[in-house]
Amino acid sequence: MEELYKQNAKIVYHFLYTRCKDEALAEELLQDTFLKAFESLERFDGSCKISTWLCQIAKHLLYQHWDKEKKASFAELTEAVPTKSDTEQQVLCRIELAEVLHVLEQMPQDVAQVVKLRTMSELSFKEIGTMLGKSENWARVTFFRAKKQLLQEVRYED
Repeated sequence: MEELYKQNAKIVYHFLYTRCKDEALAEELLQDTFLKAFESLERFDGSCKISTWLCQIAKHLLYQHWDKEKKASFAELTEAVPTKSDTEQQVLCRIELAEVLHVLEQMPQDVAQVVKLRTMSELSFKEIGTMLGKSENWARVTFFRAKKQLLQEVRYED
């Protein structure tokens, strides 16, 4: 087990760091990756390189982390209504946010994921394309089309 770590830790760390750009998070997820790998080593079937398998585990842990962040961010957004005492304006802001989230949930999963990664995690289109196994241009076009759809389907009234 120790040898497996020595041979692959740098690869997995680099994989994580290039995606999240956060040393502490990459280090934490690196440790979690090897813990998960050690717990499920018997399921490794040898159909790919061990480093590839470890990076897949790392990718899933990173996605889980971002999903948790996203949920926390959405919770913050729902509370981030204007500080005006105007109750009507606060209600309208909450309704608008609910409409945006509803439309986003109706989009195909990969499209919604592009929007979330771009807006919540502030990733570049190149990073999003790489994470999703697509091109930078695909991520850019997908985001543009999703944004256009959101603007069309959500009523923006003053």
